[in-house]
Amino acid sequence: NVYFCFSSEKAGEDISSVMGFSGFGKKARTFDLEAIFEQTRRTAIERSQRVLGEFFLNNRTCKVEGLSSSHFFVLSWGCVGLRIPSYLKIHTSLSFLTHFLHLSLVFCLQDPVKKIPDTHEITLQHGTKTVSALGLDPSGARLVTGGYDYDVKFWDFAGMDAALQAFRSLQPCECHQIRSLQYSITGDVILVVAGNSQAKVLDRDGFQVLECVKGDQYIVDMANTKGHTAMLNSGCWHPKIKEEFLTCSNDGTVRTWDLNSEKKHKSVFKPRSLQGKRVTPTCCTYSRDGKLIAAGCQDGTIQIWDRNLSVHTKFHCRQAHTPGSDTSCLTFSYDGTTLASRGGDDTLKTWDIRKIKHTAYFFVCSAHFEDYCCFSPDDKLLVTGTSVKREEGNGKLVFFDRESFRKVYEIEVASASVVRCLWHPKLNQIMVGTGNGLAKVYYDPVKSQRGAKLCVVKNKRKEKQAETLTQDYIITPHALPMFREARQRSTRKQLEKDRLDPLRSHKPEPPVSGPGRGGRVAAHGGTLSSFIVKNIALDKTDDSNPREAILRHARDAAENPYWVAPGEEIGDGKKR
Repeated sequence: NVYFCFSSEKAGEDISSVMGFSGFGKKARTFDLEAIFEQTRRTAIERSQRVLGEFFLNNRTCKVEGLSSSHFFVLSWGCVGLRIPSYLKIHTSLSFLTHFLHLSLVFCLQDPVKKIPDTHEITLQHGTKTVSALGLDPSGARLVTGGYDYDVKFWDFAGMDAALQAFRSLQPCECHQIRSLQYSITGDVILVVAGNSQAKVLDRDGFQVLECVKGDQYIVDMANTKGHTAMLNSGCWHPKIKEEFLTCSNDGTVRTWDLNSEKKHKSVFKPRSLQGKRVTPTCCTYSRDGKLIAAGCQDGTIQIWDRNLSVHTKFHCRQAHTPGSDTSCLTFSYDGTTLASRGGDDTLKTWDIRKIKHTAYFFVCSAHFEDYCCFSPDDKLLVTGTSVKREEGNGKLVFFDRESFRKVYEIEVASASVVRCLWHPKLNQIMVGTGNGLAKVYYDPVKSQRGAKLCVVKNKRKEKQAETLTQDYIITPHALPMFREARQRSTRKQLEKDRLDPLRSHKPEPPVSGPGRGGRVAAHGGTLSSFIVKNIALDKTDDSNPREAILRHARDAAENPYWVAPGEEIGDGKKR
């Protein structure tokens, strides 16, 4: 920013005489902007040449995108050899070489594998059973995990320390497994989909905001019921409307809900087979713009509706996956043109929405994949997890190139299946849920932002031990003033008050050393009772047989019968 100042000498002299400034009113300094820009450009070029030279000296051979496999340039110490196709005009100037090296470096840095944040990781102990649901708020400050142990745990990255403890744990759906967790687009509420027929909406602290109504299971037409009548399978929020969310169930329907209307669903979509029969949707999702609703069904089909037209499907792929297999995940790319599906036939497929009617699929990869898949923030990679049997290998995160569907990278996570994965675009961190109750977070100190980086640098808090035992406060609202107890404001104030009391804060007497004093015997314990007990315990006399113990005194009693006398007759004639 360049600022120009206009002033007059007379006004400057008047102001300087009043305020006492010297040199006030001089002309403003002028700048030659063109010279500054030219100097900045030359400095940037020199710096780029130096950095590029060091880069390519360390990396002797590098392939340039756009050229064939035979066209390489090799940099060696002191010389540069460059093989260029004949259709390219050769320039020997430094500007061409700099431009060529700059393009090559750009191509190398655009490698999506280099953007994967996997240098560091933290492990969150959710429980002992499978972590089947993960949810991150849009800002990336809080993480929620749910599992087969019915628990939902809340993790706050900014509030956690190195101990990595959840700040809240609850069971919102009692004894039902958690299937899906997702924050709304504003991050103020959480959608909880469990194994029951009623989805719930919780606030950020875990308190219930909404519970969907249950439908009538005796009605044949599911469109005439107010809610689901069977177990839920999946759910998600609308990407644009913060009050709308979507659920699918084993009752053969996909329903949209309004957060402000809990008495009835908003609209109903009913997937149908080729014969017009009811099929069960196993997963559902919105498109990125919120205009389409997609559902994967048990018969291997993928059915997509217009959000405002719930009768007929807009796109319908009949043979997306093997019939009879459960499609467990559908996700749209960030540009909205590609749909990825994970089927029960151990395949991961991507579809072009613009030509899904004409082509079945254009990329497929067979492997033992688990339930979830997602796109990278730059939309160039597709991520999924692999499943393994118990003690027969490690579950992995596998990264595929979106265009060529070639496996470009993988990460070994744990000795269990990778069930859920989530790549947050703002944090650039990957959250993974495993089959052994762990939730792992992968990050890079340079490429990632906030999130796990906030808690790993904090030391574990020491637990504060209470110095005194405080009594419970009993509220007696109708008691007389003389019997009414003073209200306790806080435990800390009570401890400070007790510290000032000489009786409560009296230091216990230390152990007695030496012969003892004040009735305390130090040699054999702190009190007289302990001294007597110890002497009795040290008595070596064996009184195990009482008859022998009494007969030991028989001879002495016969010779000196001091306490023994013959019996005397009493009035009844008997001796006593």
